[in-house]
Amino acid sequence: MLHWLNEWFHHINWVQMATIPVFTGVIGWLINWSGLWMLFSPVHFHGWNVPGLKAIIAPLPRKIHEVPGLPLGKVGWQGIVPARAAKMGSIAVDKAIAKLGTPAEFFQQLEPDKIAEHIVTIFEPQLPVIVDQIMQEEHPRLWNDIPAPLKAAMIDRVQGQLPSIVGRVTDQIGENIDELLDPKLMVIDHFRDHPELVVRIFRDFGAKELRLMVVFGFIFGFLLGIPVAIIDSLVHETSWKSQLVWLLPCMGIVVGWITNLLGMWLIFDPAEPRYFLGIKIQGLFPRRQSEAAEVYADLIAAEVITLERIGDFLMEGPHGDATKRLLGVALAPVVDQAIGFYRPAAWAIMGKDRYARISASVAQEAADRTLVPFRDAEFSQKQAGNIQRLVAQRTRELPPADFVDMMRSAIKEDEWMLYAHGAIMGLAGGFLHLALFGIG
Repeated sequence: MLHWLNEWFHHINWVQMATIPVFTGVIGWLINWSGLWMLFSPVHFHGWNVPGLKAIIAPLPRKIHEVPGLPLGKVGWQGIVPARAAKMGSIAVDKAIAKLGTPAEFFQQLEPDKIAEHIVTIFEPQLPVIVDQIMQEEHPRLWNDIPAPLKAAMIDRVQGQLPSIVGRVTDQIGENIDELLDPKLMVIDHFRDHPELVVRIFRDFGAKELRLMVVFGFIFGFLLGIPVAIIDSLVHETSWKSQLVWLLPCMGIVVGWITNLLGMWLIFDPAEPRYFLGIKIQGLFPRRQSEAAEVYADLIAAEVITLERIGDFLMEGPHGDATKRLLGVALAPVVDQAIGFYRPAAWAIMGKDRYARISASVAQEAADRTLVPFRDAEFSQKQAGNIQRLVAQRTRELPPADFVDMMRSAIKEDEWMLYAHGAIMGLAGGFLHLALFGIG
């Protein structure tokens, strides 16, 4: 045995052997660097149609259908994270946002009392124009015949009652907010339409960790290359080395696969801290859950669940008709309160049907304008701080496993593509080494 080792030691091609770990280290670095590019870039699909490809792909295994573009008969690429942005949004709601707060809690964080005050501030100066416009359309002669002091008295009456009317509106919205507002749908739609936001979540708080992952690609590759070099050298000292020309490329496949596997493990696992000889072992992302909570909360409060978007969702979303009906009912008494004891005279002059039509028109116009202040970007930004604090607090309180599940959901089912990419690059690296240094 010692004689054989001595022979091996003196006949070994040290240059070839020493270059294998360096090669696998460089390949490991390239694997993780290009793997990160595959994760995040491009934000939108880039590629081209290939005639007949869709029919070829159709009968293939489901995993193949997960490759961006292929099910549509296209060859190209979209970053795994932006391609799965809507799914991450859905899981983020199920795992985190549903635990962060109900629609009612989110609405309360926006301070309905301040919203009501803001609506009054915006709406009050518009009242004379609204009333004048509707009366000119519905009964111009009557409106023109009413003395100016009486018109002013009617408008003053409504303006005086406006705070209680608007308060009733915001109370009605608050009482029914669970039926009118769907945070999950808001998040999914917004992430799907703006996949770059999901990329920002990772890059804003994880830039340091992602760079470290690339560096560790070299370290993992180099360390894995040492046993590969020894095995390759031992095998090629045998008489059947010519039959094992494929050995180094095959080991390159294993090294490439394991390098990416270790890279993902480094980022996400273990979720819960573990200790080995007093050393804390925890995934890089869950280790920084507290900082991630702030980044995530900033984005949710500034971009996703904002007062502006809540207003749009309430009026234009799938439950917009229900919101408008609710507002119509809440605002229906506006004309009655404005006319007061003149109502019987108004009925006699214009008839109950026209009076009812005017009441409905005023209520509809008021409803259309009531949520306009929700779309005031400056006011929305002021109210965002409360949402940010709520989301940050609840995200920090998530169990680390749930936090990792939320962050990893965008890539979990597609990680095999990264591993396959690592294996292919490892294979290519093995063949490149053979081309440069020969069999040995």
